[in-house]
Amino acid sequence: MKIVIVGGLLGSGKTSVVIQLAKYVVGDNPEQATKVVIIENEIGAVSIDDKVLRAGGYEVQNMFSGCVCCTMSGELVLGLHNIIRDLNPELIIMEATGVAYPHNIRETILRSLPDLDCRVTCVTDAQRWKRLLKPMEMLLKDQLDSAEVILINKVDLVDAETLAEVEASIKTFNDQAQFFRISALEEIPAAVFAAMLGEA
Repeated sequence: MKIVIVGGLLGSGKTSVVIQLAKYVVGDNPEQATKVVIIENEIGAVSIDDKVLRAGGYEVQNMFSGCVCCTMSGELVLGLHNIIRDLNPELIIMEATGVAYPHNIRETILRSLPDLDCRVTCVTDAQRWKRLLKPMEMLLKDQLDSAEVILINKVDLVDAETLAEVEASIKTFNDQAQFFRISALEEIPAAVFAAMLGEA
């Protein structure tokens, strides 16, 4: 069983990526949607994103009012055990809250479930990167440093020079990851999802 943790700041496009990843795994067979369970971690008491995800026929588990990388780590582990026992999916996609540290989530999961294949993808926002870099530098660093895959989203909203500057800046935090430039409002290439799943 695989877990893909999708991190990134609020508004970076995580939900759009999660929906397309789930569709990629399920393929053209909607009754196979139970192969995928999506965990939504929100700080507030209401999730808008889960309504979008449920409309696609996916099993969505919500964890509200805290961050699973710190205050809710026990609830996360218990929830994962229950999902594995009750649903036994092929893939769990976890969309972390925008202030989460994905490497902390992975460490929490692997302490309790060391046999799981747990991978981290971080979604960045090419349009807002420069504006957010200074005030959010430490959070961005901690979100990016352990990601195997980094998606530079919203590339359609910036020019080529800005995009090159953004990518160079992101690579100062993590130059070991696989990098992909995407626009999550369009169809994301299959190679991106293969990388996220550790298949490429």
